Amino acid sequence: MNLAHLHLLLNHVPTVGFAVGLCLFLAGLLQKDEKIQRVSLGILFAVAVLCIPAYLTGVAASEILQDRPGISGELMEAHQDAALSAFALMELAGGLAWLALWQFRRYAAAARPLLIAIVLVSAGAFALMAQAANLGGGIRHPEIVSLDEAAATAPVINTAWLKTSTLRSFINDTSWVWPASEAIHFIGLGLAFGVVLLLNLRVLGMMKGVSFADLHRALPWGMIGFAINLVTGMLFFIGVPGQYTNNAPFQWKIVCLVLLGANLIYFTSLTDPWRVEAGADAPRSVKVMAASAIVLWLGVVYFGRMLPYLGGAY
Repeated sequence: MNLAHLHLLLNHVPTVGFAVGLCLFLAGLLQKDEKIQRVSLGILFAVAVLCIPAYLTGVAASEILQDRPGISGELMEAHQDAALSAFALMELAGGLAWLALWQFRRYAAAARPLLIAIVLVSAGAFALMAQAANLGGGIRHPEIVSLDEAAATAPVINTAWLKTSTLRSFINDTSWVWPASEAIHFIGLGLAFGVVLLLNLRVLGMMKGVSFADLHRALPWGMIGFAINLVTGMLFFIGVPGQYTNNAPFQWKIVCLVLLGANLIYFTSLTDPWRVEAGADAPRSVKVMAASAIVLWLGVVYFGRMLPYLGGAY
């Protein structure tokens, strides 16, 4: 089993998952049902998180296929460009969905202006991902779409501003991009991990004079740090994908990040953490989730630091 098998398992999740989440969200808006809206926002965020390993394993799968006979390099490149554009928009939609979830918990009225933006961005992300899926199907399934048809449909959505080869050249041929991204990456890591540590240490019993609701307002700062890490991390990956696709510590780092996404949904939208008032102890289940969040972030830091030493790909 290799990463191509995992890509085959995950590549339908972004398209199908976003379709389900978006349809459910529209139903919630039409029915003015806040509960359905929250569930659908959680689905959109979860799919955006799963889109990360789906994209990364897709690059690994392309490396396996690129030298095999009968594979169109042009079609594979078009698929990668479409997937990168879809990935970028899908992560933006997931970020907006999480922000709306956070605002629903604190100020429900403040979340409403975001709802239209979420619909528009999610619809665009779904269209781009459907285009990428169509092109991807044509790589190994000519019975689905012929090469001529795939080549003809590739320019329908202009992704020139996010072409993988152009971005890779910019990253590798511009002297300041890599060191600047490294510095910004560590700033984002410190911001995200600092907020996570603050929030979860309170749940575990420290700073009892502060309620969970008071610390909950710091979560967007943690998400800003995570967004910085995601953008800079993707620049590293796109710049030299071969250093990461078969690197075991990198794979474990991604596993930790995906699990942290589920953990973040728990602390953003579920009621149990919210009930931890000033001076009160958190329930055992909430403490378990808090401890797991700290362990997972330590895993992200550790595996990220060990990439050059344990991965053997540098």
